[in-house]
Amino acid sequence: QRHGVKHLVLTSRRGSEAPGTEGLVAALHTAGALSVTVAACDVAGEAELAAVLGAIPAERPLGAVFHLAGVLDDGLVTGLTAERLSRVLRPKVAGAWNLHRLTEGMGLSAFVLFSSFSGVTGSPGQASYAAGNTFLDALAAWRRNQGQPGLSLAWGLWAQQGVGMTAHLGAAELGRMSRQGVAALPVESGMALLDAALGRPEATLVPVRLDVGRMQRGLDEGG
Repeated sequence: QRHGVKHLVLTSRRGSEAPGTEGLVAALHTAGALSVTVAACDVAGEAELAAVLGAIPAERPLGAVFHLAGVLDDGLVTGLTAERLSRVLRPKVAGAWNLHRLTEGMGLSAFVLFSSFSGVTGSPGQASYAAGNTFLDALAAWRRNQGQPGLSLAWGLWAQQGVGMTAHLGAAELGRMSRQGVAALPVESGMALLDAALGRPEATLVPVRLDVGRMQRGLDEGG
């Protein structure tokens, strides 16, 4: 509502059958959206994505793109296979690239990619995920150099809400991240950071909540 967005097209592989979709659509209408279209689409599939983009009414042309797709398949580098790499890189790399190619020339006001802190610092067992997110960072920078909008946000850990990519993390994983100085970002803070990022000139930003004192203690103990 703050940015004047009244019409949205949301995509996911399951479309309206994805958990929580009905509630999300209702919340968006309450927030001021005039229309919310939910489409079943794998953005890594060029033909599927082209069909969704082609169905957008000419009187309400696409104005901005937000790419949030991601899949985790953590493991050691020595255990990575072509299949495991594809599972992680396809939604990140192919999805973002298809959105880039198919929306060129549309005069977008924003092209925002949700990347990850893991691509900036590295993260144990996430070589493929880090690589995919680094591609997003590079794509945003390349678009900026071409005079097109591009913003990649290398997010840190978001507070768990029972769904999403961090829902599976247990006490051990969260404890390890905490000891490394990475604190969970409340949803309200994350949304405020997103608003702030949209007004920044940089192509890549790293919105992450760090406990610097904890990080220093960990370095001291490790040394």
